[in-house]
Amino acid sequence: MWGSLPTWALVAGFLAASSVIFICGLRMTGLADKLADRTGLGEAIVGAVLLGAATSLGGTVVSITAALDGRASLAFSNSVGGIAAQTVFLAVADMFYRRINLEHAGADLGNVFQGLVLIVLLTLPFVAMTTPEVTIWAVHPVSFVIPLVYGTGLLAGRTVRQSPMWIPTSTDETRPDRPEDEDAASRAESTGRLFLIFALLMLLMGTSGYAIAKIASELSDRMQISETVVGALATAVVTSLPELVTTVAAVRRGALQLAIGGIIGGNTFDTLFLVVSDVAYRDGSLYHAVGDQDYFWIVTALLMTGILTAGLILRQREGPGKIGVESALLLLVYAGAVATQFIVGGV
Repeated sequence: MWGSLPTWALVAGFLAASSVIFICGLRMTGLADKLADRTGLGEAIVGAVLLGAATSLGGTVVSITAALDGRASLAFSNSVGGIAAQTVFLAVADMFYRRINLEHAGADLGNVFQGLVLIVLLTLPFVAMTTPEVTIWAVHPVSFVIPLVYGTGLLAGRTVRQSPMWIPTSTDETRPDRPEDEDAASRAESTGRLFLIFALLMLLMGTSGYAIAKIASELSDRMQISETVVGALATAVVTSLPELVTTVAAVRRGALQLAIGGIIGGNTFDTLFLVVSDVAYRDGSLYHAVGDQDYFWIVTALLMTGILTAGLILRQREGPGKIGVESALLLLVYAGAVATQFIVGGV
């Protein structure tokens, strides 16, 4: 089907599917904020779990589809490239919060903890790469460990939020997570209806993700572009657009913990792409089927996550251009990674 379409039609389809993901992601922000208040779970937890997982659905489908087609690099780089792209979105959101550094105002111990969990998750693929290619039902043992670490991290993160042993110092610029007053029209919508709308938006995003994966694979073949470049800088960025939209929208409406938690939560969820991709990839261990260019994006994601987590702890008030130093560093590191990909890796 996809191979019979002209290139212009493929590009148009890619842009159309990207637009669907973009619009669905925008709608999800308001829904997630309301659900955070109604369920009592708070912005950081809902951002990390519900919003983070939902807005990552398009990317999940891309990785699974690519792995089923035997395209290991596309599946792998789509996952880890998305983590790097989404992290730099926080630096972009910091530009929209002009009062003070975003990481200062949105202080939340749960987000700091999830950042540390993400660092652990990002090291596990290196464990797989540096050990023998042993598989169980064509799945590497590390793929069984990643969900356990992810689930344990969520449970521990809830404990950190409910019974914190460390508390961020409150300042005049700290924006705590407080439930917002809903208008009459919003209150008329039941919580079940909100969840149903959220689920339908997820379905649309998943369908669009499938189309993006197929189109990206065909364009990669036709234009002879590296799957790593396509995965890390095309499908990863496009499927991460909801995170950019939801993060900036959340910051503009003052839901700072939701914005930060959505990015970190989406990133931790994105490590599960590797698990489902390894399961879908039937030719052995996914971690051994990819190359150095793919692992380069895990190194980039690790470096950026370390910088972000340090910024959440440091809580600098102002930096260059009224964004935090960590935001400036995130922009610099990501720009350097993109340049390195094209200079060293080529297309």
